[in-house]
Amino acid sequence: MRLTGEPNSASLYFNQNGYTHDGKYLVYTTPDGISLYDLAAAKSKQIVAGRVRLIDAGRKYPRVYYTKGSAVFVTDYAKNETRKIADLPERGSIATVNADETLLAGTYTESPLPQNALPASAPQAAQSHPLDQPANKEQMMENRLAARIPMAMFTVNVESGERKILHRATDWLNHLLFSPTDPQLLMFCHEGPWHKIDRIWTIRTDGTSLTKIHMRTIAMEIYGHEFWSADGNTIWYDLQTPRGEDFWVAGYNVKTGARVRYHVQRNEWSIHFNVTRDGSLFCGDGGDPGQVARAPDGQWIYLFRPELMENRGVEDPSLIRPGVFHAEKLVNMAKHKYRLEPNVSFTPDQKWVVFRSNMFGPTYVFAVEVKKS
Repeated sequence: MRLTGEPNSASLYFNQNGYTHDGKYLVYTTPDGISLYDLAAAKSKQIVAGRVRLIDAGRKYPRVYYTKGSAVFVTDYAKNETRKIADLPERGSIATVNADETLLAGTYTESPLPQNALPASAPQAAQSHPLDQPANKEQMMENRLAARIPMAMFTVNVESGERKILHRATDWLNHLLFSPTDPQLLMFCHEGPWHKIDRIWTIRTDGTSLTKIHMRTIAMEIYGHEFWSADGNTIWYDLQTPRGEDFWVAGYNVKTGARVRYHVQRNEWSIHFNVTRDGSLFCGDGGDPGQVARAPDGQWIYLFRPELMENRGVEDPSLIRPGVFHAEKLVNMAKHKYRLEPNVSFTPDQKWVVFRSNMFGPTYVFAVEVKKS
């Protein structure tokens, strides 16, 4: 069913927190601000007016965090109070909020980007939504990686606005994502063409324990679109060995170091995957034939039931535990234009998969039931 009525409304990127601390509301954006969708009452209300960029819903308090112009703000929607937290550094952005809502994290470039490392603007008539992927994305990413622009990763104190630098690099730093349970653990990526980068990393907020999460073992092996399990124990990610040929959803336990890989069929590969809060089900948003999997029949919203393969007495914790996904097709996405990525997520009660789609022209937020009625 369609959840939102506003044309060009959209749910968040698949690994951002798009649900309120109590699980009652879906947070989504419109061209005019930020709204809450009441998952039980099936109705919406606007809580922030004006053109803004939504970062996250708070995991502890009834708050939403967003940037507007050159500053970052927080709105307490229960009290109807808004407060400016801090100004952004020049050429900077905020990406994530930590588990106890004491810190924000973001990046800034220490010199301007070259023009060829910026996405070309699509003609307005062809741009159905500002979240559409740019037509020149592949070349832009090559150029941006090659530029080796010095960058800094920083935190901002939510109460005081104090800013601290925790990491500097000439690698392209992107996709910062705090652990949903550990306020001091931050995941981030080296961005760029996936076959050329060591993508997934973690770091503590004091700048210590910089850790690479995956070690490439064959040429053209790619991995990315990483996301946390709800308990903060596992980093999940899309793994291809090699690119475009063999497909997995891989997991790394940040506490034990244990690894698992679930095999995925070509048609069932998805741009993004996600997982329920109890870890029992996964979902995927599919992809058209122009995506990396070149799937002839991949334009679906999928539900996946994971199954680990029998271990047969081989107890070696250094080995990767293999498994498979058993897929069920939930939504036919044949009319969806995949320049807008659907970005699936499960509702907190695990009964619905939420996604965004342009299947009717403008973008709206949709949900599909997990259990058959």
